[in-house]
Amino acid sequence: MRHFRHLTPERRSALFHREPAEFTSEADAGTLAIALGATLYSPATRPALADDVLKQAARGVVSMVLCLEDSIADAEVPLAEDNLVRRLRELADRAPADELPLLFVRVRESGQITGLVRRLGPAAGLLSGFVLPKFTGDRSVPFLEALTEAEAACGRRLFAMPVLESPELLHRETRTEALAGIARTLEKYRERVLALRLGVTDFCAAYGLRRTPEMTAYDVQIVASVIADVVNVLGRADGTGFTVTGPVWEYFRQHERMFKPQLRRSPFLSGRAEDVRAALIEHDLDGLLREIELDRANGLLGKTCIHPSHVAPVHALSVVSHEEFCDATDVLRPERGGGGVVRSAYTNKMNEVKPHRAWAERTLLRGEVFGVAREGVSFVELLAAGVK
Repeated sequence: MRHFRHLTPERRSALFHREPAEFTSEADAGTLAIALGATLYSPATRPALADDVLKQAARGVVSMVLCLEDSIADAEVPLAEDNLVRRLRELADRAPADELPLLFVRVRESGQITGLVRRLGPAAGLLSGFVLPKFTGDRSVPFLEALTEAEAACGRRLFAMPVLESPELLHRETRTEALAGIARTLEKYRERVLALRLGVTDFCAAYGLRRTPEMTAYDVQIVASVIADVVNVLGRADGTGFTVTGPVWEYFRQHERMFKPQLRRSPFLSGRAEDVRAALIEHDLDGLLREIELDRANGLLGKTCIHPSHVAPVHALSVVSHEEFCDATDVLRPERGGGGVVRSAYTNKMNEVKPHRAWAERTLLRGEVFGVAREGVSFVELLAAGVK
């Protein structure tokens, strides 16, 4: 697998100072957590599920979740399970695992984990793990125990991606205790946890809220406070934290706007870029771009996506800019291990060696997976290359 592998070698060479590295589903957890990128969700009821996975892989999708939970009705669960098993077996016959995205199944109950692995047989080798809903510490231990059992049964490493979306996390009087309980459970099963996902739609639902396309999750203060506390407790850069992914962006259709588009014209005034800007505005993705930037600023990496049009913006904004790369490499030079302050190579900021070290390490890891853009190449060119 490789990000931007759907581009021609010539196009990648023109865009990247350092091209994205190849990786497999057997890579270390740290690499895979960063590599998730835009994780595309698909209901497990889709009759053409195998075709969908192959089509999205060809378009640059690196991680997918096949959903048995909120995306389908309660009465559809048995049919969805049958369809999932049938389509994964079909995929196993049609394509080798290294040509497919990292595949996860979002379950409702712990018993589905062991049951599905048993029914899949050899096709379980296509799975990288399971998404665990409404994760709440001790009450979610059965899911993690089932994952351990399923891993032993199929002889393959399986990861958990807990979804943090329960009311206990949202309500102020129970949040501290809930986060402490989740932290204890995650630490006990650390080697099985790939990344944490945020169920912002459920958070909004608890108060009858829904953000508009012009508003990000960070504009909804109740939600923003939960994100901040989750990162505070579970996303620390001191070795105790986990990768926390960005919340879902719900919009992908044109409709009447209340506010002006948020994308400035100036970065888009070249070549095909103005067409890209128009397409992004038409599909309500200018708000998505802003939210991705705020995700990064608040310590989140990657994003839950429910539409293929969201993938290219997430991946374009995950590429490390040439300026970021220069700053990170400056901070991490061996001769600067003692600390100090240096002027950046772009002569527009000061890099403090000790305070910026964790940021620099994370940035270079992201650059390994998503690549480093050439000097002068902005996210606009990366978007233009990826938008179809």
